Amino acid sequence: MFLDRIDSPADLKALTRDELRTLSQEIRERLIDVCSRTGGHIGAGLGVVELTVALHAVFDTPRDQLVWDVGHQGYPHKLLTGRNGRLETLRQEGGLSGFLKRSESEYDAFGAGHAATSISAALGIAAGRDLQGEAFKVVAVLGDGALTSGLAYEGLNNAGHSGRDLVVILNDNEMSIAPNVGAISKYLTSVQRNPLYNRIRGRIGEVLEGHNVLNSLVRKWEESVKSFLTPGVLFEELGFRYFGPIDGHDLNSLVETLGAVRAMTGPRLVHVITQKGRGFPAGEHGEKWHALPPGHDPATGKQRKASTANANYTTVFGTGLGELMTERADIVAITAAMPSGTGTSVVTRQHPTRFFDVGIAEAHAVTFAAGMATRGVRPVVAIYSTFLQRAYDSIIHDVALQHLPVTFCLDRAGLVGEDGETHMGLYDIAYLLAVPGVTVTAPRNATEMLGLLRTAVDADGPFSIRYPRDTAPDVPPTMAQVEAVPYGTWEVPRHGSEIAILAVGTMVAPALEAAAILAREGFNPTVVNCRFLKPYDSLTLSTILAEHRQLLVVEEGTVVNGFGAYLASVVERLEPSVRVVAHGVPDRIIPAASRARQLSLCGLDANGIAERVRALHESEAVAG
Repeated sequence: MFLDRIDSPADLKALTRDELRTLSQEIRERLIDVCSRTGGHIGAGLGVVELTVALHAVFDTPRDQLVWDVGHQGYPHKLLTGRNGRLETLRQEGGLSGFLKRSESEYDAFGAGHAATSISAALGIAAGRDLQGEAFKVVAVLGDGALTSGLAYEGLNNAGHSGRDLVVILNDNEMSIAPNVGAISKYLTSVQRNPLYNRIRGRIGEVLEGHNVLNSLVRKWEESVKSFLTPGVLFEELGFRYFGPIDGHDLNSLVETLGAVRAMTGPRLVHVITQKGRGFPAGEHGEKWHALPPGHDPATGKQRKASTANANYTTVFGTGLGELMTERADIVAITAAMPSGTGTSVVTRQHPTRFFDVGIAEAHAVTFAAGMATRGVRPVVAIYSTFLQRAYDSIIHDVALQHLPVTFCLDRAGLVGEDGETHMGLYDIAYLLAVPGVTVTAPRNATEMLGLLRTAVDADGPFSIRYPRDTAPDVPPTMAQVEAVPYGTWEVPRHGSEIAILAVGTMVAPALEAAAILAREGFNPTVVNCRFLKPYDSLTLSTILAEHRQLLVVEEGTVVNGFGAYLASVVERLEPSVRVVAHGVPDRIIPAASRARQLSLCGLDANGIAERVRALHESEAVAG
């Protein structure tokens, strides 16, 4: 086994091309085996095995800086950089991150969990290198799906203009997560290998070196015809020397091309054609192989044990949205390259003309929705909480300031488990509460989520609904049987006295469990379902303030500037004698672990909530 003998990329340089090919196969087998137990983003990693081997064989990492986009492509990189022995801990508590992480390895030059950051980060590293008078190579690797993101073009534009020594590897697998959309995808798909241009350009350079007048004339000729000779004219116009496309699974071609490119200077782009999911026995690069849960059969991709649990929130949302769109022709669905992840893939089949996947372009998705809303359309924008952060300015400037009726459905809100730090949806409550005119809601279960969706599409102005990456605690009826949740209302599922637990969304169930635990100890807490965070239910709050001395606000989001902090300012104004304590995710980075474990560590399970109520009672007794 060659893989077992690889302690660092330096070991690759002693291997023959045939041995590198054998190593690539071993890497593929290792990834399929381990990910069948740990789960993870297997498709992208399988597609870049040979590319990763070639990069580390040619470049002098970690001195040469290798910057990976997103991190989905990073699993083979981990295997070659001293982490093979720990791969079984991938995405586990205390184990290897599912993404690239600077604190994990000196080979991880830049951490990332969102797409299209690699070029900008790599250019920053190159500029820092030049300012410090250092000499090493910087390589950015991004997938073609990232070219639907504006950030990639901002980086390309600045990098090409800068003239700095920088290599960009465009990994073109014709997919990001779902099949890519847009003009850039069509442009790349139409590319055919044409070595003629690079040969002609190289010979022109040799002949004309030192002949300024002739150089100028021939360069003008070259510019006029190169669109017929090269598929890389777009990148050439941005200031990059273009190479490719080359077969991303041909190690000879990769090593030779990368070796030649490494010896050059200036901005250059290598276009590599790969196959996402290559070698996965269950099939090639279908969307469903992008990421798989733990405990799947590596031969089929199916779960070894059939789940008997309720459907997850994502599935319920997608089904309900499709049914609601059948009821109403004015509703459209929008997502940013995540039809499967947001559950909206069902809508693509049911209502194809009213479903819009805009690619990895969250800010565009929001402003696009705002434009439609001006024409009487009711857009429902389904995006992960962590990704909607990228569109914050668009939410404020293009939706909120114009008070447009756009519904934001935030999947993966709260703690997300094994995907770890980069994918946590912990900040949407805080950042949306800060925007005037936005309705902020959090359902306690799937039925209430559908009810809030029905409320949202009739609302006057922007409306947000957050829900977790989790199994729903209930089995909801069909959308036709779900009534709209009365706007701006709370409900009180448990009446008590002295202490009230004001629970947000997913925290209602553990709050009720905590109340049952506390009741056996002589406590009698009230539990309130604060499904509307903004506007809050002023009538119910007034009743709670009249009957309770302490309020514990429990939310699955950052405790800093969250709903607890917001409500504390409200109560301070209305009834300053009532004490309000916020209980949420603490002000620190939460590492990967199971979602249940993360909730427990943050004190957001039943036992943690009960303990916080006891502490409040004790502090009140001491103060009294």
